[in-house]
Amino acid sequence: MFSNKIKKMYIVIFALLMSFNPVLSYDSEETTMIAVYEKINPAIVAIDAELKIGVSGGTGCIINKDGTILTSKHVIDGSKKIEVTTFDGKTYSAKIIPTKNKSGDLALLKINPKTPLNVVKLGNSDNLKVGQKVLAIGNPFGFSGTLTQGIVSRIDLAKNKIQTDAAINPGCSGGPILNTTGEVVGISQSIYNPDNNISNIGIGFAIPSDEVKKFIAHNIKQ
Repeated sequence: MFSNKIKKMYIVIFALLMSFNPVLSYDSEETTMIAVYEKINPAIVAIDAELKIGVSGGTGCIINKDGTILTSKHVIDGSKKIEVTTFDGKTYSAKIIPTKNKSGDLALLKINPKTPLNVVKLGNSDNLKVGQKVLAIGNPFGFSGTLTQGIVSRIDLAKNKIQTDAAINPGCSGGPILNTTGEVVGISQSIYNPDNNISNIGIGFAIPSDEVKKFIAHNIKQ
């Protein structure tokens, strides 16, 4: 039989254990990825464009607090109706902003929010190095706000494309490729797709942010 003193001691220990709330710890890489995601995801939207053949899903980056959104042209090309959903679940009707760029795969949309929106920050893609860590946020197959990570696998100077193994799937087009400080260094555009979207094989392509900045400068009055 335990003495009353020992019983009281066990009761105190049990109470302490029950009230203990462990502090989760993350390594430095995890801390960086969490910080980038929590900072940037509020500035990323899901796009659903109604086409003659069905609905085209994509991703967009908010570049102006008033509701100007950057995305891939092929996501919304030929659309009858476009809906944009922000990270907090609010849905807006969007209009295409006419642009001077007729051949590139970039487009601008406009929504009318009641309050200012979070925006992304465009970085410099000319500083990128093969092997550098990058993150991607998109809406693959409709799974909104998905974060993936990888590296810059190749820089194609001839085609002006960034190649990455960060997972990019249908629905991610128009989403950001980010460096570890949270700057947009590319816009997801396409994947190497030999098996018709059956799988992602780790070869994705993005438009460099320096090209994006030129496109924005030509089409939006600063």
